[in-house]
Amino acid sequence: MEVTAKKIDDANVLVTAKILKSDLDKRVNDLAKETGKQIKVDGFRKGKVPAHVVKSMHGEKLEQDAEGDIVREVMDKGANELELKPESILGQPMFKKYDKNDDGIDMEIELSLRPEFEPEGYADLIPTFETPAVDDAERDERLATLMESQAPLEDIEEERPVADGDSIVMDFEGTVGGELFDGGAAEDFTLKVGSNQFIPGFEEQMIGMNMNEEKIITVTFPDEYHSKDLAGKEANFKVTVKKIQEKKASELDDEMAAKLLQGEENPSVDLVKEKVVEQIKHEKISQIYNEDLKPKLVEALVRHFDFALPNNIVEQEIDAKVNEKAQTMSQDELDDYKEHPEKIETLRQEVKADAEDSVRATFVVDIIARKEGVLVSDEEVTQTIYYEAMMSGQNPQDVIKHYQDNNLLPAVKMGMIEDKLFAKLLGLDK
Repeated sequence: MEVTAKKIDDANVLVTAKILKSDLDKRVNDLAKETGKQIKVDGFRKGKVPAHVVKSMHGEKLEQDAEGDIVREVMDKGANELELKPESILGQPMFKKYDKNDDGIDMEIELSLRPEFEPEGYADLIPTFETPAVDDAERDERLATLMESQAPLEDIEEERPVADGDSIVMDFEGTVGGELFDGGAAEDFTLKVGSNQFIPGFEEQMIGMNMNEEKIITVTFPDEYHSKDLAGKEANFKVTVKKIQEKKASELDDEMAAKLLQGEENPSVDLVKEKVVEQIKHEKISQIYNEDLKPKLVEALVRHFDFALPNNIVEQEIDAKVNEKAQTMSQDELDDYKEHPEKIETLRQEVKADAEDSVRATFVVDIIARKEGVLVSDEEVTQTIYYEAMMSGQNPQDVIKHYQDNNLLPAVKMGMIEDKLFAKLLGLDK
């Protein structure tokens, strides 16, 4: 076995090997002898099955295992020749050549390494910004919205028809073709008119109805409705209005402050106003960060640090970006790419620069985060996914399993490290 290794650049290594047929045959024979000690074959004592019998039964599998062992040995020898640490080798190796012939196997394997460099000068790249102000008008508008959300629903005092924005309590019964359907009926159902909770056209037809009035509302289920039995069909709903309710304005007083600031030692109207101002300011800063500061900082870091990138990681990122674009393509476009494979290579070249910038940014953030002592635990990642799943009405355990099964947790963790690092550099973590 002849193995040589050389660095392509600081992040990539090419290991070249020539495996003689005799080396491969010996490895197959050794595996056959070892297997013969483990298996039982009729006509032979257990552990005494001859190698030639094992090879006649499992020759193809033995050859595959032998080649796998040799590939691992080649990579180990190449790494040892260049004194590479196992933890510095990233991802899966890329086979540049694997030619089997009568003389043996000629192979070239590319290994990629974790970039290492001293992150100097990044402090000078941090963009400046002015802390946004919150004026009284913004504060009062938010307070008004807050008070409306806290306002209780009360039955209307004066008799009047249903208006847009009212909450009504109703009974309804729906039919399609004269037949009742599952989920099409309810009693004492509360609906806010204008919330678009029901089928398009339903709520608009309720406007103008009076208390205890019964009315037939006719609507058509959307073509894309989740129930195929109802999609695109006309339905009649017999509706009876039982109550018309509206929100009564709440006043921001000490009692309301105590309700809003549960857990605070000294709740007060002034403290509610302070909290509202802080919330609006935080929202403004988040918008500035996501739309301006973060893109500027990433761009500056990517342009400032120049180092070799691990080719296999770049290829993975190119794959990801191509898949993203494929998600937005029509079936005709996808079929065109299948019929013209050369177009895929053109597309890969088009996204390559962006992929390289993404990979570079990831390693820059990782190294600066280590220097700054910015860490995110696996528990923090899980908690974040759990919380966001709950907020979006999804099952947290199902979402976490999806991330685990699709190996998405490292990307989520890296994104959290990036935001935590940038917040520290920009002074937003105070």
